[in-house]
Amino acid sequence: MIVRTVCQSCHSECGVLAHVEGGRVVRIQGDPDHPNNKGYICVKGKAEIGRLYHPDRLLHPLKRAGGRGEGKWERVSWDEALDGIAAGLTAVKDEYGAEAICGMRGTGPRAGGVANLVAYALGSPNAISVDLHICYAPSLIAENVTIGTSTLMERGPDYENAQCILVFGAHPLVSHPPRGRDLLRGRVKNGAKLVVVDPRRTQLAEKADLWLQVRPGTDGALVLGMINVVIAEGLYDRDFVSSWCVGFEELAARAAEYPLERVSEITWVPAEEIREAARLYATTKPAVLHHRVAMDQNITSTQGTRAMIDLVAITGNLDVRGGNRLPPKIQGYYRTGILSGGAVCAPPPEIEERRLGAERFPLISSPKGRFCGGPTLMFTHPALAMQAMEGEGPYPLKAMYCSGGNPVINTMDVKRFWAALEQLDLLVVADYFMTPTAELADYVLPAATWLERDELCDDGYTDYIAARQKVVEPLGEAREDLRIVMELVKRIPWADRARIPWDSPEECYDWMVAGMGLTFADLKRMGYYVEPTVYRKYESSGFDTPSGKVELSASRFADLGYDPLPAYTEPPESPVSRPDLFAEYPLILTTGARHIEYFCSEGRQVGALRDRRPDPEIEINPTTASELGIEDGTWISLETPRKPGEKVRLKAKLTDGIDPRVVNAAYGWWFPEKPGPEHGCFDSNVNVVLTMDPPWEDICGSVPLKGTLCRVIPER
Repeated sequence: MIVRTVCQSCHSECGVLAHVEGGRVVRIQGDPDHPNNKGYICVKGKAEIGRLYHPDRLLHPLKRAGGRGEGKWERVSWDEALDGIAAGLTAVKDEYGAEAICGMRGTGPRAGGVANLVAYALGSPNAISVDLHICYAPSLIAENVTIGTSTLMERGPDYENAQCILVFGAHPLVSHPPRGRDLLRGRVKNGAKLVVVDPRRTQLAEKADLWLQVRPGTDGALVLGMINVVIAEGLYDRDFVSSWCVGFEELAARAAEYPLERVSEITWVPAEEIREAARLYATTKPAVLHHRVAMDQNITSTQGTRAMIDLVAITGNLDVRGGNRLPPKIQGYYRTGILSGGAVCAPPPEIEERRLGAERFPLISSPKGRFCGGPTLMFTHPALAMQAMEGEGPYPLKAMYCSGGNPVINTMDVKRFWAALEQLDLLVVADYFMTPTAELADYVLPAATWLERDELCDDGYTDYIAARQKVVEPLGEAREDLRIVMELVKRIPWADRARIPWDSPEECYDWMVAGMGLTFADLKRMGYYVEPTVYRKYESSGFDTPSGKVELSASRFADLGYDPLPAYTEPPESPVSRPDLFAEYPLILTTGARHIEYFCSEGRQVGALRDRRPDPEIEINPTTASELGIEDGTWISLETPRKPGEKVRLKAKLTDGIDPRVVNAAYGWWFPEKPGPEHGCFDSNVNVVLTMDPPWEDICGSVPLKGTLCRVIPER
């Protein structure tokens, strides 16, 4: 038997054909008819069978039987688990108030956003994201205040029809392979010019016509320098600017503050290369610009992306064939973002206003930001959540429901966050494996993998909606995340059922597609629905901004007291801002780069993936390694001034594809094979030596994962 479904081993949502024999999945291959991946499948999708049938998978609800983190568990029934959790949540609400309950989600890849619904149904505004402040939120806010939607990430670039492709801090060949393949197809089909901005010589950079090896954390200055060239040399689209943009003169004045000599000094990129890139992008029509989370992981996160979308706009590359398309809206369809807290699931404004950080970060934590990306962005900053767990802030956090994430690995300040979780009265974790986070829980619930559930998918990176179809029945007693949350809330008499008004996931999915004249069963038969492409949509509807135009100077930022124009901020610990520290920590650290084998911290226990990438590595230039006495394959200690006294072990990988002044550390590392409760989560996890402490980027609270200082010490 072959079942057509959609892979969710990462965000890409590739169509696959799952082969089943004797009730077991035996093979997964790419679906050649799927509009996204057109038959391609990466190693993670192929290896999903190894996760599905892994001997360490959680298959039954567990209740803590000893001290927190002792590793003593009692198997319980679903009724016992849900009743016990409901009682624990009620006790916290009675003693501390509903605000003391929170949901915590990661970046996926599954419906972990439903953790938000637990908080919202119980009257709390505190839906915490592990990483939105450094992944996605800065980009969505920057683009929404400028053009009213997002076009710089996966859905926007019309690679296959482009003549020029400009990529900032992204490596789609490994992070979103179907889109990376589209990029390469456009390059071959059209002979498109390729410009890559990256501190590392990635596979994509090797294919580029022009590689700008930027100093980590300084991309924002580079874009402003490019804007200055485009405006000063008259290379902008005068008709589009005069008809559809506001704030051009103000932008020109701001860009003039970034002459190429200054930008070159900041970024380490030669002035002539910056000029060449600007001219190539502005004059080779049509052109696309793509960026990803590297821009979000520094102190110029939101404003750096603002500069990028301004560059796209003034060159006339918005919503044109071969440019950055404005994503279509499927009429009558509720996107799955509602299950993070949109539409009927959203908490009332009077509850949202009590969210931790609502005053400090209004665009990500208060109702004022709902226009900036909808429910996805309404979250409690993890640093403020950690403080509340420690007893600081306007009120404490005492109970957490966590799904779709492993915050002990993926938050900065790992040891401090671990200690904060230990102070909770109740911690519930839904996951596939006993992660370090799950080891600290009071209840651990077995989640169903994507091969074991029916589901709508539209993850924000695609122009289609599809039915993920159950291939096999869930193993053991595993359940879908949404079903778990629904059943839990039903057991709490004081819960607001209006936040989750459906009795089953199937009923929810029917409701989401009903406006299209479909049922979920219809979509399963269809497989997927693709919205037709229409260009220059703004000509009939304008842009979804207060002015109806592209706001090169953003009125919504001005209204909140933020700088309405893009600007560059030097990383807080760098050779420029802290030369005193640079003497002690003489290297610049970048981290967070993707590898195709793993999605964030997932996959380390899957043999087919671990065999390909067995160790946490740090990339070091051979010249630097020689000076420090480091050989390829030897282990080193990494230290930063962000967490003095802490260090992590990484394996040296020598490469001349990185500047001698820079090192690149792997992230997301833990060792499932090591004993609990830590499972080696403090050994090689770069977040041990990073912190969520201020200084923060003003708008989203981003912290510098790109561009801070460090030192490496060889092990003797």
